[in-house]
Amino acid sequence: MRSIHTRLLTLVVALLPLPLLMGGCSTNAATGKLQFNTMSRSQEVALGSQAMPGLIEGYGGEVQDERLRNYVSAIGMEVAQGVEEEYRDIPWEFTLLDSEVINAFALPGGKVFISRGLMERMTNESQLAGVLGHEIGHVTAEHADQQVSRQMVIQGIAVGAAMAASTQEDASWTSYGVPVLVGGAGLFNLKFGRDEESQADALGMRYMTRAGYNPRGMLGLMEILQEASGGGGGQPEFLSTHPLPQTRIDRIKQKLKNQYKAETADPSFITGELRFQQEILPMLRAYSHAQPAREFTQGELVLLASTERGCWCPACCGGGSD
Repeated sequence: MRSIHTRLLTLVVALLPLPLLMGGCSTNAATGKLQFNTMSRSQEVALGSQAMPGLIEGYGGEVQDERLRNYVSAIGMEVAQGVEEEYRDIPWEFTLLDSEVINAFALPGGKVFISRGLMERMTNESQLAGVLGHEIGHVTAEHADQQVSRQMVIQGIAVGAAMAASTQEDASWTSYGVPVLVGGAGLFNLKFGRDEESQADALGMRYMTRAGYNPRGMLGLMEILQEASGGGGGQPEFLSTHPLPQTRIDRIKQKLKNQYKAETADPSFITGELRFQQEILPMLRAYSHAQPAREFTQGELVLLASTERGCWCPACCGGGSD
């Protein structure tokens, strides 16, 4: 199936006007890789803003405790200060979702989300910095942007959307892009490959370290996810969009040993275990216990049903695992 999609994309791209192709290819400042992305910065921001409300609703809304929301936002903004200059004008937003589902994801234009269920599994602040840095890495590497651009090309609408966006408001673009990002149940609809995930891991370690966090937090995060995936309750939803092969963990360990050896051993790099365990986790648990029982959203029910079947990808769970 992947080879068929690749051939189809190659065929469609071959038929596109040269100016569009040239305009869509550029070197990414974060990764140093040549990429195909037909969206401008304003289109990225508009697309993320348009998709954001539906995803918040699909994952149970925001946590209502302002202290917890502000805490996540403050850590996210600290980590986002380490992005490359080309991405510092992005209007970063960090949302704590009121959902027990273990998940985190990001939209184009700097919209980053983490669930209460994932945060409750953490033991220190550097792990939170790691997951937010990872999602920031998806944004700066423009992974979602590239998938949206490719899907539009495959669907044969990239030319029309690009032309409309050049003469009309960015809404002309978002009307095509939002359905690619958001599934019918209000779920994050994209799945990244192993190379993209490893790339986001590396960028996340770069950004969290620049913010003064111990990069071992990224390894701790992966160990939490690995443990959760073997806990008997089905795969964490995070793994439906963030596959976690052992090779990713091994690459992180190699980076800690070779690239970040000094930072890992330097006590001035923040772990934040005491603050997180004495202040943040009690607030999270108190908030969870105080919430009245509520029905799961349609999106959460889809996630729970798919993970009970051992499927890593609810969007493609007709039966069996991905």
